[in-house]
Amino acid sequence: MLLKQITLTDFRQFKGKQTVVFADTHERNVTVIMGENGAGKTTFAQAFRWCLYGVTDFADPNILSKSKINEMMLGEEATASVEIVLVHTNVTYTIIRSQKYKVDKPGSAKGGQTRLQIIYKGEDGQQEFVPESQTLGRIKEILPQELSSYFFFDGERINNMSKEIQKGQGRSTFGDAVRKLLGLDTYKAAMKHLKDGTGGNNVISQYNQSYSGSSDETIKRLSDENAGFQQELERHQARIAELEEELPSIQYEIEQLSGFIERNRDGERLKSDITRLQSHISTNQTLIKGSTTNILRSFKQNYHHYFASKLMADALELLAHTEQIDKGVPDIHARTIEFLLNRGVCICGNQICDGSSEYMMLQKLKDYIPPQSLGTLVRNFAIECKTYSGNVVNLFEMIQNAMQELTNKQTENADYQAQIDQLEEDIKKYSDIGDYQRKIEMYRIDQRKKQQELSDLNVKVGSLQTKIERNESTIREHSLKSANNRQIELYKAYALRLYEVLKDDYTAQEAEIRKQLEESINEIYSAIYNGEVILQIDQGYNITTQTKGFANVETGTAQGISIIFAFIAGVIKMARQNNKHDYLATEPYPLVMDAPLSAFDKSRIQSVCQTLPNIAEQVIIFIKDTDGDIAQEHLEAKIGKQFKFNKLNELETIIEE
Repeated sequence: MLLKQITLTDFRQFKGKQTVVFADTHERNVTVIMGENGAGKTTFAQAFRWCLYGVTDFADPNILSKSKINEMMLGEEATASVEIVLVHTNVTYTIIRSQKYKVDKPGSAKGGQTRLQIIYKGEDGQQEFVPESQTLGRIKEILPQELSSYFFFDGERINNMSKEIQKGQGRSTFGDAVRKLLGLDTYKAAMKHLKDGTGGNNVISQYNQSYSGSSDETIKRLSDENAGFQQELERHQARIAELEEELPSIQYEIEQLSGFIERNRDGERLKSDITRLQSHISTNQTLIKGSTTNILRSFKQNYHHYFASKLMADALELLAHTEQIDKGVPDIHARTIEFLLNRGVCICGNQICDGSSEYMMLQKLKDYIPPQSLGTLVRNFAIECKTYSGNVVNLFEMIQNAMQELTNKQTENADYQAQIDQLEEDIKKYSDIGDYQRKIEMYRIDQRKKQQELSDLNVKVGSLQTKIERNESTIREHSLKSANNRQIELYKAYALRLYEVLKDDYTAQEAEIRKQLEESINEIYSAIYNGEVILQIDQGYNITTQTKGFANVETGTAQGISIIFAFIAGVIKMARQNNKHDYLATEPYPLVMDAPLSAFDKSRIQSVCQTLPNIAEQVIIFIKDTDGDIAQEHLEAKIGKQFKFNKLNELETIIEE
């Protein structure tokens, strides 16, 4: 299939009739369409799927241009359509899907049924219409809808495919794609017709039902019994296929959660560190509180002694230089001196005369004894100061030591809190693993249950196959007794032999194709994504990654998308090279990609741009303006057509070549 052009008429933001002609030569097979976000790249890509299959991923199913609706009068009608011109098996087809709308209220239009038309050129060169009843079948011949996602895809679809690979869900989707694209479905159809068709809808089952019961009731009974066994066998095999599809997905979820838990174990360790630091802070806070209490108690008890000691020391230093300290007479009062002077006789018996030296001495002595006994008081004060100073507690040193310890603890707590703050910031990256542990256990219970069911079903399948084979052997023995049954047995033997030949040839062909595909996608993958990763395809078409002996390596977003590109490109490459057998011949297909470069860095964009155009027959790529320069740089030699979306407003975009 080669795309020639597409025409959009009033299709969403593409108002009016706008046509894009695609590059389709071998030398220049790339069409680049650039536009800013919201300009209509995704809408344009969706137009292909809507035209071919009548489906889109739009949240709003209304595809008529809103700008067109705003111009219409109440009750007025308009038609939105997409027309694709393509070449398939050397026949040019024009596929037109349209939908008529009628304005039912201002700014709103109601759509009717879609109409699909297919026009092609007959052998005489005249245009002919495919009958309406055959249009869906003709679309399926050109490109089945189930395969379209491999050729018309956007970033989200690629991401979903990548997740399917990681979950081991490629068995049905990728396997069917390979078989259909590479022609192996012809084998499958023939094998299904001969024997594998379910519900008795195959040649072997019909022969089994044709045995003549009149000649031998045993054959009829055993054939009916085998028909029942076959139905039961098919049910079990269908369930086995479901379980084999589900179990890898369950294992993937377990591995994802286990990896998440392992990554978050650091979070648990961080929590433990926080608890330990908080315990240190609590202990220090208790010590700080005790030290503060002791400091206040000691200060209250000793502050007056401490402050007085300095004053007493200064007083003693001052008094050391005064003469008054030693001039007083102990226990002598001024009244005693007055008594002696008035009596005129000293206590020693000598006379005291007014004006005598004795009289003058006693008068002077009154200055140093009570009530003017300063010398005595000073002397007593000095004695008491010396005695008191010797017993004073060194309050300053005690408080200084206590404050130093308190400051140390406060500093430690500040450091601990800073560590806690950092740990709490770090721990935001992690989650509580408790819920994930419980989810893993639920998955493991489900896994064990399904594994046991699978094991039981395999036993039942083996038993049924044994019963069927035993009955078949008995039927063959009895069939020799009847000419009609002998003929049926002979025809059935031919059918079985043909089935076995086809099965052996199919198995060999599929194994060879799977080997070639694995080699092809690894070659392409290494060109797109440099590294030591090797891709492997098992018999179920599950794609696994391996590097340096480690299987199932976890892939990142860009790496997963690279695998999808490699897979699709590998299939396309093989389809183009597959000329061995006419019955395996397939059509080349285009790649229509919406923003496939967004997940890659510049080096990966270069690799993708250099690889895909050399593999696909035709590449139509939608890219953001920001990726335009680098894409154009690496695609320049292959670009045959280039368009730009000019966004006029939120409702209208013009396509410019």
